[in-house]
Amino acid sequence: MHSPDSLPAIQARNHRTRRLLLALVAALLVVAAFSVLVGRYPTPGLIGLDQLGSDELAWRLVVNLRLPRLVTAILLGMTLAAAGTVFQMLFSNPLVEPGFLGVSQGAAFGAALSIVLLGGSALLTQSAASIFALAGLGFSYLLAHRLRYGGWVLRLVLAGIAVSALFSAGLGLLKYLADPLRQLPEITFWLLGGLAGVTWERLLSVLPVVLAGLLVIFLYRWRLNLLALNEETAFSLGAAPGRERWLLIFAAVLPTAALIAITGMVGWVGLIMPHIARRLFGAEARVSLPAAMLLGSLFTLLCDDLARTLLAGEIPLGILTSLFGALIFLALLMFQKAKVQP
Repeated sequence: MHSPDSLPAIQARNHRTRRLLLALVAALLVVAAFSVLVGRYPTPGLIGLDQLGSDELAWRLVVNLRLPRLVTAILLGMTLAAAGTVFQMLFSNPLVEPGFLGVSQGAAFGAALSIVLLGGSALLTQSAASIFALAGLGFSYLLAHRLRYGGWVLRLVLAGIAVSALFSAGLGLLKYLADPLRQLPEITFWLLGGLAGVTWERLLSVLPVVLAGLLVIFLYRWRLNLLALNEETAFSLGAAPGRERWLLIFAAVLPTAALIAITGMVGWVGLIMPHIARRLFGAEARVSLPAAMLLGSLFTLLCDDLARTLLAGEIPLGILTSLFGALIFLALLMFQKAKVQP
């Protein structure tokens, strides 16, 4: 009888992992092809391939509206899931998500500031959201250096909570000062998140940052398990934990900030998808991180399909990701196997 860690068992586990990853890739390709064709023009349902060849408006709709939206949804899901995996492992906390270092609230404050005080053009809103998202990370870092309580990871988490609270208070003040007929609805819709305003131009403006960040995270996925250890253990195993952790944090924050700037707030993807990936593939980041990225893309793409096809008017994407994310979270809690107490 072979032990659980025998060579045949390891080979069988690796074969199962490869099959599951290939299944996720195939599912993403199928859903992407479906997403290109599904919509409400010319009638609710699927556009036939013959219609694309004969209906010039349908062709333009697919190329200029649905394709950039589809690519953005895939990148958004990948980025949020990858960033969530990085943060949950580096901070040894399964309940953190990509914006907890003041990034999401900083972006929201920047977008609201642009809408209320700077005219609210798309370019200004995107720029202000990006700048204040990065400012949130910078403020969290500086504040963590000033704190004198606990270790570095704990100080950074506490600093992120405090900075997020400050930006939330500022956001509340801006909403109070906003014009209730014009500016307040715009802020509210931005906070709900959505891909309706995504164009090729806006996507290409953030694409280099997003791809660079995802590439760094993917290449460093095999280091995540090592960097999740404490400082002494990681250093003794040959890692430079401080430098490499900050590299991964920046690689996670920068694309997150860039995408939030053009999509608005989209929650729960970065919190839930890493949990599902670890449930299916185990805690080894070399496998669970790409699995989380694929799951995040599938989840975001399906939610966006529902957002634009379920009703005659578009449902904000953030509402659907929060709804289904919360339901999945409850399901994970209810079906979690109880640990036997010693």
